[in-house]
Amino acid sequence: MDTEDRTTEAAREPAGARGARADLASLRGGLVVSCQARGGNPLRGPTFMAAMARAAVMGGAAGIRANGPDDIAAVRRAVDVPIIGILKVTMPDGSLFITPSPETVRAVIAAGSRLVALDGTGRARAGGATLRQVIDTVHAESACALADISTEDEGLHAADCGADAVGTTLSGYTPYSRRQAEPDLVLVERLASRLDIPVFAEGRIATPGQVRQAFEAGAAFVVVGTAITDIVAVTRAFVRGVGPGRAEA
Repeated sequence: MDTEDRTTEAAREPAGARGARADLASLRGGLVVSCQARGGNPLRGPTFMAAMARAAVMGGAAGIRANGPDDIAAVRRAVDVPIIGILKVTMPDGSLFITPSPETVRAVIAAGSRLVALDGTGRARAGGATLRQVIDTVHAESACALADISTEDEGLHAADCGADAVGTTLSGYTPYSRRQAEPDLVLVERLASRLDIPVFAEGRIATPGQVRQAFEAGAAFVVVGTAITDIVAVTRAFVRGVGPGRAEA
């Protein structure tokens, strides 16, 4: 395809889709902060997530990852950087899926996200939708599909299904993927060497040094959550460092 053909094709692309692709491109080389709070966390809720997102952007975050329509909408009103939106669904057996169906995709987009992260694993999805069907729904809504995967094969399959980017988010969180305490930078490197779409690093990234290593491995951008936004987890880590004698201090 020559330059003229590409220009003509881009002109035919809906404005919303161009905006989504611009959002994705703007994340390259940047840090995305995941603003989420688990149940029982005093900071759970749209007001707190919006404030957290504003603080992250003040610190230089290129984008925000947010869960659920209420949080996404609140964050959208609070900041003007791209939002990677997700909708987590817990199944009766306790398993967790990220934006696993066309309905969840539409809810995320309606809340204000043009970048939709979704489950790109080989597990059966709620409602029976295939990965390709979920990705097609994202594109039909003029948004970009970011597949959260746990293995190299899943990343390659997600790209074949039309994903606009793949991330290592679920490495170590599926029964068949490698479990490790550190970020799966080997997976980042392997996917980055084989795909021509952005590969983002996410999962167990806890230090600025690990962020740098993720970029060196080929990550287009890096997503960090717990190490920045989970005050409960960070405090527990520091308390463990205090040791058993803290009560006598």
